[in-house]
Amino acid sequence: MKKTIAYAIIVIGLLPLVAKAQNDTEFKGVIGKTLGESKEWWAAPVKAPAGAPNVVWIILDDVGFGASSAFGGLIRTPVLDSLANNGLRYTNFHTCAICAPTRSALLTGRNSHFVHVGGFSHIALSAGFPGYDGRLPAKDGTIAEILRDNGYNTFAVGKYGVTPDEESTDAGPFDHWPSGKGFEHFFGFLGSQTDQYKPDLVEDNAHVTPDGRHLSEQMTDKAISYIARQQKNAPGKPFFLYYSPGATHAPHQVDKYWSDQYKGKFDEGWDVFREKVFANQKKQGIIPANAQLPLRNARVQEWSSLSSDQKKLFARFFEVYAGYLTYTDFQIGRVINYLRENNLLDNTIVYAIIGDNGASKEGTLEGSITPATNSARKKTQADYLKTNLVNIDSIGTAAGFANYPLGWAQAANTPFREWKQDADAEGGTHNPLIIFNPKNIKEKGGIRNQYGHVIDLLPTTLEFLKINTPEYVRGIKQDSIQGTSLLYSFADAKAPSRHTIQHYYIFGSRSIYYNGWKAEAAHHPDNVDFDFKPGETVADKSFDDDVWELYNLNEDFNERNNLAKKYPEKLAELKKIFDQQAEKNHLYPLIDWHDVNNKKIHHPNGSDTQAPIK
Repeated sequence: MKKTIAYAIIVIGLLPLVAKAQNDTEFKGVIGKTLGESKEWWAAPVKAPAGAPNVVWIILDDVGFGASSAFGGLIRTPVLDSLANNGLRYTNFHTCAICAPTRSALLTGRNSHFVHVGGFSHIALSAGFPGYDGRLPAKDGTIAEILRDNGYNTFAVGKYGVTPDEESTDAGPFDHWPSGKGFEHFFGFLGSQTDQYKPDLVEDNAHVTPDGRHLSEQMTDKAISYIARQQKNAPGKPFFLYYSPGATHAPHQVDKYWSDQYKGKFDEGWDVFREKVFANQKKQGIIPANAQLPLRNARVQEWSSLSSDQKKLFARFFEVYAGYLTYTDFQIGRVINYLRENNLLDNTIVYAIIGDNGASKEGTLEGSITPATNSARKKTQADYLKTNLVNIDSIGTAAGFANYPLGWAQAANTPFREWKQDADAEGGTHNPLIIFNPKNIKEKGGIRNQYGHVIDLLPTTLEFLKINTPEYVRGIKQDSIQGTSLLYSFADAKAPSRHTIQHYYIFGSRSIYYNGWKAEAAHHPDNVDFDFKPGETVADKSFDDDVWELYNLNEDFNERNNLAKKYPEKLAELKKIFDQQAEKNHLYPLIDWHDVNNKKIHHPNGSDTQAPIK
């Protein structure tokens, strides 16, 4: 009897939730004692309005601001160039400085710590605090959930990156898989990186065996097949495609057909590359005409000072990377061409984010070919160079696991300082955005300088589609969207920025943007051991030791003139705003992952683990 009463209370308590989950589809007919006294009723199926636009989100991985030709780089990306030349280039767009936080913020329209992904969803890099447990809450619904509930089919291919490790087997649970977050079909990998020829491959809710082809080719085939199958069975029904290749994250793997196209193209080195890209960017009008190129990072050697062996090896690393990016652009083109050939492109809005953070410093000073060759680092730089030269032909192949040297990371990030993981600097967070929609964006090749962030794309998409932000998703009351729609800027290049405040935090490095001003503090800026000296470790450094800097981005967009001493009151104001944002978004406690490396994290599943930076 007591159990019956308890169950009744639970059911009664859930009734409002159920009603909300059904979106006001409670029975509206009449129930009499007999059929003759009753009136039947069925809820109308949810349908998108006739002619509703399709939506394609493209996000690349570890691509710096100055890599692609679409934003002045020397690596050919003709498809991205075409989208930009027939749409809008956003030059002041930002990510979170590393992959999982960027993707969690993008998918939910809310800041990464607020949705629990301040670090990663991996066991080794998550922590038991609200901002760091690595699990997207149901109260922060994704763009896929919202569009699915508004009559869209939803597909995702490629890298997902926000599924907890302990939930990523075929036993689930699947709440944090793409299928649990609104995607009706998924083909790709759940982690942060994977081998491109032997990927840890998932289709829908199960791991599958890869067929040996490059992952980007396989995932593009799947994307096209999802759309083709849908349009065959429901012509005109709108779809949302989340196209997220593992490219160009390490391992840099691509057929020599692509990498050999760049043979000899980078023999002049990274210093000349930076100068040429910087000139291109000025010519394209995507950086100020009076801009100056930041000095080469002190850890990066002048190219002319390198030995001939170093130049040969380092140039090959970047030839492979460039081929990998051009190949990725080609695969994007396959999707775009399919849409065009099937009369779908004109009614599709495409967002292309060229990188989920800045170019990667994770290849260290000398570059990396395979985990086996990395063992030579424990000896001397000369040993490491010799080992890599012996294995130079492995760079880019299925037998390699390559990542380029640090000098190329700075070059690919032109015109900014620093790189991936550095949430304090624009080099970690400043990435290109392209928005393309032939039907509604008539300006061709327009440049937009309004401040934007990945949390802005969800509200931009909803406003463009005229879809209201839902109060409930699957019966769960939703948090407010934190992003700012960029739709106001589509037709007005001179409109003032509406996104006026944004915080950043990764591995201790942090910053705050407010109305054109930015305060930032680097923490453990050397969080990868670049010197390869046996037994060398990064010295501990408390957060109180961090030195804050101040920049006026309205006049100094790439952070060359530190104004902290000139305007101490402004710096104090911004530091206070950072603290307010940190409290609001679950950023505290500040977590230093180097401390984590030396102390075990205790996870509820009982598996203590060290936390390597990846």
